[in-house]
Amino acid sequence: MDTSEADRLPKGPVRRMVAAANRHDLEEMVSQFAEDYENTTPVHPARSFTGSAQVRQNWAALFAGLPDLRLTVHDAATGAGNKVWMEWSNRGTRPDGSVTASAGVAIFTVRDDRIAAAHFYLEPVEHESGDVNAAVRVAVRGPAGGGDGS
Repeated sequence: MDTSEADRLPKGPVRRMVAAANRHDLEEMVSQFAEDYENTTPVHPARSFTGSAQVRQNWAALFAGLPDLRLTVHDAATGAGNKVWMEWSNRGTRPDGSVTASAGVAIFTVRDDRIAAAHFYLEPVEHESGDVNAAVRVAVRGPAGGGDGS
């Protein structure tokens, strides 16, 4: 993480977490999370979890499977109640040579200089689903384009 990128995040555990992730320093990264950390994934509720042990398991697999994984912070802000909002993306190369990229927002809650919770909105970047008009059609008619035609 370069200096300008580090400046986008407030000093504290979220900045340390991102820096550790970009060094692939699993121990330092996991140490930024409270043991009772709560991850809420509103768009995919079944992916929500509790505990820093799951953070360790997730990131150990990511570091092993994506040896060049890199996080980029695009913007960040602090909010009420010890909140840190971070717009970010990540990119890495899978063992088969294909590239994976995701982008989104995470809203962290900081408690006692650790990340205690996050609302996690991160989705794969894809370029194949069409333009905004296609997205509106899917929202209104469903993915098959059905509907009653009215």
